[in-house]
Amino acid sequence: MQPHVYAVLLAGFAGLSMPLGGLLAWCEHITNPALRDRVLHTISAIGGGALASAVALVLVPEAADALPPRWAVGLFAAGGLVFYLIDTVLQRSGGSGALLLAMLLDYLPEAMALGAMLVADAATAKLLALMIFLQNLPEGFAAFREVWSGDSPGWHVLLLFLGLAALGPACALAGLVWLAEAEAALGAIMIFAAGGILYLLFQDIAPNAYSSRSNAPALGAVAGFALGLAGHMLIN
Repeated sequence: MQPHVYAVLLAGFAGLSMPLGGLLAWCEHITNPALRDRVLHTISAIGGGALASAVALVLVPEAADALPPRWAVGLFAAGGLVFYLIDTVLQRSGGSGALLLAMLLDYLPEAMALGAMLVADAATAKLLALMIFLQNLPEGFAAFREVWSGDSPGWHVLLLFLGLAALGPACALAGLVWLAEAEAALGAIMIFAAGGILYLLFQDIAPNAYSSRSNAPALGAVAGFALGLAGHMLIN
């Protein structure tokens, strides 16, 4: 199979879990209020834990190996500052999309890395695609619930998620064609995204995952991070 086709298929598979997670959220109908609260907050926490693992185990280490320390620290701080400004604008306009932004900041740089990795190690690229798929599933579930207000049909949001998932193959092609040999450029994108994710994680995602009715969501965060850790150890 041609590498370009392979990159599109792997990244498309990895991104498909975003609309799939949204579909599960749309179909969710738990009638018991206490159980529903526990389940929904736990899923949000799993997504937050997965994002934390992406920052700690993938985005920052890969970028730190490719960039001088001053560039790495500066771009990381710049990512946090830029998404602080974006989040501020969203809050003032009454919108909400922190989980969606964080999911894209995780998915798109990893899709680029997936395409670049195909040049050197196709087997590891397949495993990375599987781990991105598994991480995006709870993130897509939680992001759908955050974005969908109920005033518009749920399939409108699912179409949006499908469109966003389609950005993954484009990023994988960019990684394959332009970034396979440009480690510094890929590292800069990844560490900038890591700063944005960390800001969104502490400002919006972790507080919204907290439930006064149950301690289970905190275990969900551990499970999400463990998922990322398992994938990182298998890949390496």
